[in-house]
Amino acid sequence: MTEQRRARERVPGARLRGRLVRLGVLGPAFIAAVAYVDPGNFATNFSAGARHGYLLLWVIVAANVFGMIVQYLSVKLGTVTGRSLPELIRDTAPPWVTLGMWLQAEFIAIATDLAELIGGALALNMLVGMPMPAGVLAIGAVGLLVLMLSGTGRRRFEYAVIGFLAVILIGLGYGLVSAGMSVPDAAAGLVPRLPDESAVVLSAGILGATLMPHVVYLHSGLPEAATPTEAPETARALRRHRVNVVVAMTAAGVINAAMLLMSAGLRIGGPDAVRAGGEDLGRIFRVIESISGPAAAIAFAVALLASGLASTSVGTFAGQVIMDGFLHRRIHPAILRGVTLVPAMALVVAGMNATDALVLSQVVLSFGIPFAVIPLVWITARRRHMGAYRNAWALTAAAVVIAVGVIALNAYLVATLLD
Repeated sequence: MTEQRRARERVPGARLRGRLVRLGVLGPAFIAAVAYVDPGNFATNFSAGARHGYLLLWVIVAANVFGMIVQYLSVKLGTVTGRSLPELIRDTAPPWVTLGMWLQAEFIAIATDLAELIGGALALNMLVGMPMPAGVLAIGAVGLLVLMLSGTGRRRFEYAVIGFLAVILIGLGYGLVSAGMSVPDAAAGLVPRLPDESAVVLSAGILGATLMPHVVYLHSGLPEAATPTEAPETARALRRHRVNVVVAMTAAGVINAAMLLMSAGLRIGGPDAVRAGGEDLGRIFRVIESISGPAAAIAFAVALLASGLASTSVGTFAGQVIMDGFLHRRIHPAILRGVTLVPAMALVVAGMNATDALVLSQVVLSFGIPFAVIPLVWITARRRHMGAYRNAWALTAAAVVIAVGVIALNAYLVATLLD
């Protein structure tokens, strides 16, 4: 044991934290998991429950299983190689390809942040009546402050993110208890079926929001890499990351399921009552208030606020990894935050419907999925990069099926939205 490690363990609570990290209960997957519960997920999951009751619960379960596989590949890549996915793409692709990859990745990150900023601003509007433009600025500023915690140690940033996840889970849990649910109907929702085209579109949206490209890039840049001479430590690190991914993604899956179950339990609307999008979150807030009472509505709004704050700070963090990886350049987080604030503020000031802004961000996001997932699967399957830790053929096959399936569903979603 090194002197540095002994010093850390003398700090109160450090021994427990170290044990939790070694067990895989704490780790970088919790940062990635925030992307699974952003305001876009609120809109999609509540819409699924309002339109189809419990029927699409199986889609949420499947999406989180897919997410576990992709996020494990991402963290595995960073752990084994000591490099992020953008860095490896930069080293293996021609300069013009790298530049194009960087441009689309930054565009995707900005588009994703639209839903996070607007969703958080909506939560402030629900809670205190804050105007949308002021809410966007407030969410951006607080998200930047949360991100600054990473400069004082990534572990503190992880704790902040876990705290936000706990707030979201408690808020939605309270709402779910207030709404009630049918256990037999929820169990029946685990049987795969898609009754109509609306269910197919919502399923594509749920899957598309799960494999968010910016978080695939980010997760590969978070783990501390083991050196090639420390093969036993690399194996132990991968075991910890597997547990960490399962725990974090399971927590995100429970939160997503709670959204759908709460919406279905409240019977918020019929087939045409709720469209996936920002303004409908405001309608859902009012329905919850009228059915379950003010406390449940406030819990819902607080959960949405925590979602917006956490996801927008993680989005800016991802922007740093993308910039540094593709271009080997670093930009101050405040500048990145300013860049992502501009389009969100412009849409709000222009009076664009928040629902349309969210749909637009999801359409853009759909185009970014293959640019992140395909290189990830290809590189993690290569002995040149991964050595003895390259993917087994079964894992590669599963990842390819997931990538092709999600890309196809998102292509269908885009075609439907543009029709």
